[in-house]
Amino acid sequence: MHNQSRSKYNSHLIKLIVALIVAGGLGYFARQVFMPASMGTYGHYRGDDIVDQLNVPIRLQTNESCFQCHRPIRQIHKEGIHNSVSCEICHGPFGDHIQDGKKVGVLPVKKGKEITQLCLRCHNKVIQARPRKSIKMIGLPEHLEQKGVRVDHTCDQCHMVHDPLLWINQAKRMMGIKEAI
Repeated sequence: MHNQSRSKYNSHLIKLIVALIVAGGLGYFARQVFMPASMGTYGHYRGDDIVDQLNVPIRLQTNESCFQCHRPIRQIHKEGIHNSVSCEICHGPFGDHIQDGKKVGVLPVKKGKEITQLCLRCHNKVIQARPRKSIKMIGLPEHLEQKGVRVDHTCDQCHMVHDPLLWINQAKRMMGIKEAI
């Protein structure tokens, strides 16, 4: 009777061990069936992913790619305060415009209030996640009122979008006022 109670006492352990062995076997089987053959070639990465990534069409490029055709803007952009801003931030992906060296589409040019909305994506004082020391923040319409212009003005009426301080500094030089920083 003593042996019978002992086997009854251990039966749940035997069931647990059998369940773990079955689960382990199923896991091993699933791994063999579903894991790609190249998995682990380069650490814990799938080796064939390199080839897959090479076949993904290029959509984003550097500013130099844009300046190959848009030369007049090149020097203005490079000397301006926006020189570290990618053309694609405002104009969209290069790949939507040029593919294999051929023009395949026209990127939309922002006009009117769209320009102001675009500028406010980075320069809006309300957005707290921007580095205030490196990006000038403004609030509308306060900025326009402070500058003494109509509140329906758009940013490009005072600022050149590729170098926002260019026209401001030119006007200040003409008036003998110290340039903006």
